Amino acid sequence: MNNSNSVSRLEVLLSCMHLDGWNYINHLNIKGNVTLINQCDHDSEEYIEDGSRKINYISTVERGLSKSRNMALKKASSEFCIFADNDVCYVDDYEEIITRSFDENPEADIIAFFIERPERHQPIYDKVRFMERFHTMKIFSPEVAFRLDTVRKKGLCMDEAFGAGAEFSMGEENIFLFDAMRAGLKILYVPIKIAGLLDTESTWFKGYTEKFFRDRGAGYYRMWKWGHHLLIWQFAIRKYKVYKNDMSLLKAIGCMYKGVAEYERCKSFSYRG
Repeated sequence: MNNSNSVSRLEVLLSCMHLDGWNYINHLNIKGNVTLINQCDHDSEEYIEDGSRKINYISTVERGLSKSRNMALKKASSEFCIFADNDVCYVDDYEEIITRSFDENPEADIIAFFIERPERHQPIYDKVRFMERFHTMKIFSPEVAFRLDTVRKKGLCMDEAFGAGAEFSMGEENIFLFDAMRAGLKILYVPIKIAGLLDTESTWFKGYTEKFFRDRGAGYYRMWKWGHHLLIWQFAIRKYKVYKNDMSLLKAIGCMYKGVAEYERCKSFSYRG
Protein backbone atom coordinates (compact mmCIF):
# COMPACT_ATOMS: atom_id res chain seq x y z
CA MET A 1 0.00 0.00 0.00
CA ASN A 2 1.27 3.45 -0.91
CA ASN A 3 2.08 6.13 1.61
CA SER A 4 2.46 9.84 1.03
CA ASN A 5 6.21 9.54 0.40
CA SER A 6 6.12 6.62 -2.03
CA VAL A 7 6.31 6.87 -5.80
CA SER A 8 4.17 4.40 -7.71
CA ARG A 9 5.97 2.59 -10.53
CA LEU A 10 2.79 0.86 -11.68
CA GLU A 11 -0.13 2.29 -13.62
CA VAL A 12 -3.52 0.65 -14.01
CA LEU A 13 -5.08 1.11 -17.46
CA LEU A 14 -8.82 1.00 -16.89
CA SER A 15 -11.65 1.26 -19.41
CA CYS A 16 -15.21 1.98 -18.24
CA MET A 17 -18.46 3.34 -19.62
CA HIS A 18 -20.68 6.22 -18.48
CA LEU A 19 -19.00 6.96 -15.14
CA ASP A 20 -20.10 9.92 -13.02
CA GLY A 21 -16.53 10.53 -11.86
CA TRP A 22 -13.13 9.00 -11.21
CA ASN A 23 -14.01 7.82 -7.68
CA TYR A 24 -15.17 4.52 -9.16
CA ILE A 25 -11.55 3.37 -8.90
CA ASN A 26 -11.98 3.13 -5.11
CA HIS A 27 -14.63 0.46 -5.71
CA LEU A 28 -11.90 -1.59 -7.45
CA ASN A 29 -9.36 -0.96 -4.67
CA ILE A 30 -7.00 0.88 -7.05
CA LYS A 31 -4.55 2.59 -4.70
CA GLY A 32 -1.88 3.78 -7.11
CA ASN A 33 -1.59 5.50 -10.47
CA VAL A 34 -4.35 4.99 -13.01
CA THR A 35 -5.27 6.11 -16.50
CA LEU A 36 -9.04 5.88 -16.63
CA ILE A 37 -10.82 5.96 -19.98
CA ASN A 38 -14.51 6.77 -19.57
CA GLN A 39 -16.52 6.02 -22.71
CA CYS A 40 -19.41 8.46 -22.51
CA ASP A 41 -21.08 11.30 -24.44
CA HIS A 42 -18.38 13.99 -24.27
CA ASP A 43 -14.63 14.52 -24.63
CA SER A 44 -12.51 15.85 -21.77
CA GLU A 45 -9.32 15.16 -19.83
CA GLU A 46 -8.64 15.80 -16.16
CA TYR A 47 -5.46 15.17 -14.19
CA ILE A 48 -5.87 14.58 -10.46
CA GLU A 49 -3.34 14.07 -7.69
CA ASP A 50 -5.04 12.24 -4.84
CA GLY A 51 -2.50 11.71 -2.10
CA SER A 52 0.28 9.62 -3.60
CA ARG A 53 -1.69 8.42 -6.60
CA LYS A 54 -1.94 10.16 -9.95
CA ILE A 55 -5.16 9.85 -11.92
CA ASN A 56 -5.54 10.69 -15.59
CA TYR A 57 -9.31 10.78 -16.11
CA ILE A 58 -10.17 10.85 -19.80
CA SER A 59 -13.72 11.00 -21.13
CA THR A 60 -14.30 10.13 -24.76
CA VAL A 61 -17.12 9.63 -27.23
CA GLU A 62 -15.08 6.86 -28.90
CA ARG A 63 -16.34 3.32 -28.42
CA GLY A 64 -14.64 -0.05 -28.16
CA LEU A 65 -12.61 -1.73 -25.43
CA SER A 66 -9.46 -2.14 -27.51
CA LYS A 67 -9.69 1.42 -28.79
CA SER A 68 -9.91 2.75 -25.23
CA ARG A 69 -7.00 0.57 -24.10
CA ASN A 70 -4.88 1.93 -26.93
CA MET A 71 -5.80 5.43 -25.82
CA ALA A 72 -4.67 4.54 -22.29
CA LEU A 73 -1.42 3.08 -23.66
CA LYS A 74 -0.65 6.40 -25.35
CA LYS A 75 -1.37 8.39 -22.18
CA ALA A 76 0.41 6.12 -19.66
CA SER A 77 3.64 7.33 -18.06
CA SER A 78 4.65 4.80 -15.39
CA GLU A 79 7.37 2.16 -15.60
CA PHE A 80 4.95 -0.76 -15.52
CA CYS A 81 1.32 -0.99 -16.62
CA ILE A 82 -1.48 -3.49 -16.24
CA PHE A 83 -4.76 -3.71 -18.13
CA ALA A 84 -7.92 -3.61 -16.02
CA ASP A 85 -11.63 -4.26 -16.45
CA ASN A 86 -14.37 -2.49 -14.53
CA ASP A 87 -15.20 -5.66 -12.56
CA VAL A 88 -11.70 -6.38 -11.19
CA CYS A 89 -11.13 -5.77 -7.48
CA TYR A 90 -7.44 -5.73 -6.51
CA VAL A 91 -5.84 -7.19 -3.41
CA ASP A 92 -4.31 -4.62 -1.09
CA ASP A 93 -0.69 -5.28 -2.05
CA TYR A 94 -1.14 -5.68 -5.80
CA GLU A 95 1.37 -2.93 -6.59
CA GLU A 96 4.09 -4.52 -4.47
CA ILE A 97 3.44 -7.96 -5.99
CA ILE A 98 3.66 -6.69 -9.56
CA THR A 99 6.65 -4.38 -9.22
CA ARG A 100 8.59 -6.93 -7.16
CA SER A 101 7.94 -9.60 -9.78
CA PHE A 102 9.39 -7.40 -12.52
CA ASP A 103 12.39 -6.49 -10.36
CA GLU A 104 13.08 -10.15 -9.61
CA ASN A 105 12.71 -11.14 -13.27
CA PRO A 106 14.47 -8.46 -15.34
CA GLU A 107 14.36 -10.68 -18.45
CA ALA A 108 10.54 -10.67 -18.46
CA ASP A 109 8.89 -8.08 -20.69
CA ILE A 110 5.33 -9.14 -19.85
CA ILE A 111 4.10 -10.91 -16.72
CA ALA A 112 0.74 -12.64 -16.41
CA PHE A 113 -0.62 -12.95 -12.88
CA PHE A 114 -3.63 -14.78 -11.43
CA ILE A 115 -7.07 -13.24 -11.09
CA GLU A 116 -9.65 -15.44 -9.41
CA ARG A 117 -12.95 -15.75 -11.27
CA PRO A 118 -15.96 -18.13 -11.30
CA GLU A 119 -14.46 -20.43 -13.93
CA ARG A 120 -10.95 -20.42 -12.45
CA HIS A 121 -10.22 -20.63 -8.73
CA GLN A 122 -6.56 -21.66 -9.00
CA PRO A 123 -3.64 -20.38 -11.11
CA ILE A 124 -3.15 -22.22 -14.40
CA TYR A 125 0.39 -23.15 -13.29
CA ASP A 126 1.70 -23.64 -9.78
CA LYS A 127 5.23 -22.34 -10.47
CA VAL A 128 6.82 -19.30 -12.08
CA ARG A 129 7.53 -20.16 -15.71
CA PHE A 130 8.00 -18.59 -19.11
CA MET A 131 5.09 -19.09 -21.44
CA GLU A 132 4.94 -20.48 -24.96
CA ARG A 133 2.37 -19.53 -27.57
CA PHE A 134 -0.33 -21.99 -26.55
CA HIS A 135 0.05 -21.22 -22.85
CA THR A 136 -1.05 -17.61 -23.38
CA MET A 137 -4.47 -18.67 -24.67
CA LYS A 138 -5.58 -19.24 -21.08
CA ILE A 139 -4.78 -15.66 -20.04
CA PHE A 140 -7.33 -12.85 -19.98
CA SER A 141 -6.45 -9.21 -20.29
CA PRO A 142 -6.59 -7.95 -16.66
CA GLU A 143 -3.92 -10.52 -15.79
CA VAL A 144 -1.45 -8.90 -18.21
CA ALA A 145 1.20 -6.49 -16.88
CA PHE A 146 4.09 -5.17 -18.95
CA ARG A 147 7.06 -2.85 -19.18
CA LEU A 148 5.64 0.22 -20.87
CA ASP A 149 8.86 1.28 -22.58
CA THR A 150 9.36 -2.15 -24.15
CA VAL A 151 5.80 -2.37 -25.46
CA ARG A 152 6.07 1.09 -26.98
CA LYS A 153 9.43 0.37 -28.60
CA LYS A 154 7.93 -2.69 -30.30
CA GLY A 155 4.86 -0.73 -31.40
CA LEU A 156 2.49 -3.15 -29.72
CA CYS A 157 -1.15 -2.26 -29.20
CA MET A 158 -4.59 -3.84 -29.11
CA ASP A 159 -6.14 -4.79 -32.45
CA GLU A 160 -9.20 -2.54 -32.56
CA ALA A 161 -11.15 -5.01 -34.71
CA PHE A 162 -11.38 -7.26 -31.62
CA GLY A 163 -12.80 -6.87 -28.12
CA ALA A 164 -16.07 -5.64 -26.61
CA GLY A 165 -17.71 -3.04 -28.82
CA ALA A 166 -15.72 -4.08 -31.92
CA GLU A 167 -16.64 -6.13 -34.99
CA PHE A 168 -15.30 -9.28 -33.30
CA SER A 169 -16.13 -9.33 -29.60
CA MET A 170 -13.26 -11.38 -28.13
CA GLY A 171 -9.63 -12.44 -28.41
CA GLU A 172 -7.92 -9.08 -28.14
CA GLU A 173 -5.63 -10.08 -25.26
CA ASN A 174 -4.53 -13.31 -26.95
CA ILE A 175 -3.77 -11.41 -30.15
CA PHE A 176 -1.74 -8.90 -28.12
CA LEU A 177 0.28 -11.70 -26.51
CA PHE A 178 0.85 -13.54 -29.81
CA ASP A 179 2.00 -10.25 -31.37
CA ALA A 180 4.34 -9.71 -28.41
CA MET A 181 5.92 -13.13 -28.90
CA ARG A 182 6.36 -12.51 -32.62
CA ALA A 183 8.15 -9.30 -31.67
CA GLY A 184 10.55 -11.28 -29.47
CA LEU A 185 9.16 -10.34 -26.06
CA LYS A 186 9.34 -12.81 -23.17
CA ILE A 187 6.18 -13.56 -21.22
CA LEU A 188 6.41 -14.88 -17.67
CA TYR A 189 3.63 -16.46 -15.60
CA VAL A 190 3.62 -15.72 -11.88
CA PRO A 191 0.95 -17.73 -9.98
CA ILE A 192 0.16 -15.04 -7.42
CA LYS A 193 -3.35 -13.65 -7.00
CA ILE A 194 -3.57 -9.92 -7.63
CA ALA A 195 -7.36 -9.54 -7.85
CA GLY A 196 -10.76 -11.18 -8.01
CA LEU A 197 -13.81 -10.46 -10.14
CA LEU A 198 -16.83 -8.63 -8.83
CA ASP A 199 -20.22 -10.19 -9.46
CA THR A 200 -21.28 -8.39 -12.63
CA GLU A 201 -22.84 -9.44 -15.91
CA SER A 202 -20.48 -10.11 -18.80
CA THR A 203 -20.51 -7.39 -21.45
CA TRP A 204 -19.63 -9.77 -24.28
CA PHE A 205 -20.44 -13.41 -23.46
CA LYS A 206 -24.05 -14.15 -24.40
CA GLY A 207 -23.78 -17.92 -24.68
CA TYR A 208 -22.40 -20.33 -27.26
CA THR A 209 -24.09 -18.70 -30.22
CA GLU A 210 -23.15 -18.56 -33.89
CA LYS A 211 -21.62 -15.13 -33.24
CA PHE A 212 -19.50 -16.53 -30.41
CA PHE A 213 -17.93 -19.13 -32.69
CA ARG A 214 -17.66 -16.71 -35.61
CA ASP A 215 -15.74 -14.23 -33.45
CA ARG A 216 -13.59 -17.00 -32.00
CA GLY A 217 -12.61 -18.19 -35.47
CA ALA A 218 -11.72 -14.68 -36.61
CA GLY A 219 -9.53 -14.25 -33.53
CA TYR A 220 -7.71 -17.51 -34.12
CA TYR A 221 -6.94 -16.49 -37.69
CA ARG A 222 -5.65 -13.10 -36.58
CA MET A 223 -3.55 -14.70 -33.85
CA TRP A 224 -1.89 -17.29 -36.04
CA LYS A 225 -2.64 -17.22 -39.77
CA TRP A 226 -0.75 -20.41 -40.58
CA GLY A 227 -1.95 -22.35 -37.53
CA HIS A 228 -5.56 -21.24 -37.24
CA HIS A 229 -6.86 -24.63 -38.44
CA LEU A 230 -5.22 -26.29 -35.44
CA LEU A 231 -6.64 -23.68 -33.07
CA ILE A 232 -10.16 -24.00 -34.47
CA TRP A 233 -10.28 -27.79 -34.36
CA GLN A 234 -8.71 -28.13 -30.93
CA PHE A 235 -11.19 -25.64 -29.44
CA ALA A 236 -14.17 -27.30 -31.10
CA ILE A 237 -13.20 -30.76 -29.83
CA ARG A 238 -11.84 -29.76 -26.40
CA LYS A 239 -14.86 -27.62 -25.49
CA TYR A 240 -17.55 -29.81 -27.07
CA LYS A 241 -18.96 -30.96 -23.72
CA VAL A 242 -19.46 -27.33 -22.73
CA TYR A 243 -21.42 -26.19 -25.80
CA LYS A 244 -22.97 -29.44 -27.11
CA ASN A 245 -26.46 -28.47 -25.88
CA ASP A 246 -26.29 -25.29 -27.96
CA MET A 247 -24.59 -26.40 -31.16
CA SER A 248 -23.21 -29.42 -32.97
CA LEU A 249 -19.49 -29.93 -33.40
CA LEU A 250 -19.56 -29.46 -37.17
CA LYS A 251 -21.70 -26.33 -36.98
CA ALA A 252 -19.35 -24.81 -34.42
CA ILE A 253 -16.40 -25.48 -36.70
CA GLY A 254 -18.32 -24.08 -39.66
CA CYS A 255 -19.13 -20.89 -37.75
CA MET A 256 -15.48 -20.43 -36.82
CA TYR A 257 -14.44 -20.75 -40.45
CA LYS A 258 -17.17 -18.27 -41.35
CA GLY A 259 -15.48 -15.87 -38.94
CA VAL A 260 -12.16 -16.41 -40.71
CA ALA A 261 -13.76 -15.48 -44.04
CA GLU A 262 -15.51 -12.44 -42.56
CA TYR A 263 -12.28 -11.19 -40.99
CA GLU A 264 -10.52 -11.52 -44.35
CA ARG A 265 -13.31 -9.53 -46.03
CA CYS A 266 -13.20 -6.82 -43.35
CA LYS A 267 -9.43 -6.58 -43.61
CA SER A 268 -9.51 -6.35 -47.40
CA PHE A 269 -12.19 -3.66 -47.25
CA SER A 270 -10.20 -1.59 -44.74
CA TYR A 271 -7.08 -1.87 -46.88
CA ARG A 272 -8.98 -0.64 -49.97
CA GLY A 273 -10.14 2.35 -47.95
